[in-house]
Amino acid sequence: MAVWLYNMSRLSNKNSLYNKTAVITGGTRGIGKAISEELGKRGANLILNYLRNHKEAKKTQKELNENNINCSIYRCNIGDIESVDKFINKITLEHDKIDILINNAASGVMKKSTDLDIKHWDWTMDINARGTWYISKQLSKQMINGGNIINISSPGSSMVLPDYFPIGVSKAALESITRYLSIELAEKNIAVNSVSAGYVLTDALNHFPDKDSVVEIAEKATPAGRPIRPQDVANVVAMLCGSDAEMIRGQNILVDGGSTINFNH
Repeated sequence: MAVWLYNMSRLSNKNSLYNKTAVITGGTRGIGKAISEELGKRGANLILNYLRNHKEAKKTQKELNENNINCSIYRCNIGDIESVDKFINKITLEHDKIDILINNAASGVMKKSTDLDIKHWDWTMDINARGTWYISKQLSKQMINGGNIINISSPGSSMVLPDYFPIGVSKAALESITRYLSIELAEKNIAVNSVSAGYVLTDALNHFPDKDSVVEIAEKATPAGRPIRPQDVANVVAMLCGSDAEMIRGQNILVDGGSTINFNH
């Protein structure tokens, strides 16, 4: 009986997002790509955005389509309101409703507060905080049957990381946006949460000034016994999008294998 229940649970998870439409910003590489793959495997139709790397985006789309996952891609700068409006207009013309929004797109300048220019501050905040609020505000109007908004954060929102000032501040703002939206959108039955990923080995680590030391940390085993993988983050995001997580609202879920609470880390 236990084995039967386990197998039935796995089967239901496999198609738990069947016929849902999911918008995933920055969904063509790194953690975003892992999230796209996982939601697609669970039956969601995907709308992915990218900013610069068209070749990589097309490659991701091809891979997903070859795995029988319905996927479309759009170029959009989440930090530019006009670009976001064009993106949303295209989506709403082609889709009757949106069920899931994953705010994964992020950028920023790796600098200390004393070395930061105004333009660097604006660039980081416009994408990571303002962009998250604006696209959530607009696409929530298309969540006619309720939905889920998941914002991808970072432990730098509450911990001081080297040369991480503007990004850390923007992620703290993002987590505050998560809490406010979770209450304001509750009457529409839209669940809003954030997922905070520890050091995950992706191309994003190449932008750290001390890249080698950060990569070394990312490659280390966590207290859970191994490094964090993009799939670990994707699994939690997918879980939050499912009906089992209906009563989780306005929370930040930390996926770090226990690293941030380990004094000896």
